[in-house]
Amino acid sequence: MIDASQIKELRDRTGISVVQCKKALEESDGDMDKAIAFLKAQGTAIADKKSSRNLGAGTIGAYIHAGGALGTMVEIQCETDFVAKNEEFKDLALSLAMQIAAMPPSDVEELMSQDYIKDPSQTIDDLIKSYVQKFGERIEVIRFSRLAVGLE
Repeated sequence: MIDASQIKELRDRTGISVVQCKKALEESDGDMDKAIAFLKAQGTAIADKKSSRNLGAGTIGAYIHAGGALGTMVEIQCETDFVAKNEEFKDLALSLAMQIAAMPPSDVEELMSQDYIKDPSQTIDDLIKSYVQKFGERIEVIRFSRLAVGLE
């Protein structure tokens, strides 16, 4: 039997909806690690289903490193203003801008394949898919820019 505290813990760890967390715990017989793996697999399937939806909104994330000698900007898009204005979506943009500052990719494809600096157990692609699962909308990194004084 899955109890509310297990569901809450999984939701706190993943940010995924209560319904999806409950289903994941039921599918994994209450094993938290298996439930997280189940949610990750579902996130990939959900992202694939939403890949043809139109992008109509988004945000720009910017990061200036201490001292002002390095700065990045990244544009991410989603389907609706509702998601684009969400603080978690804006935090995702900032995290991506920080990723670009720390691990300078040459293009979006390379960025998506990088290990996420805040959690090396997942790639940037995995991170984006988790937000697609969380928000129920297609999310895509459109472009980014990285500037460094005297280094490039």
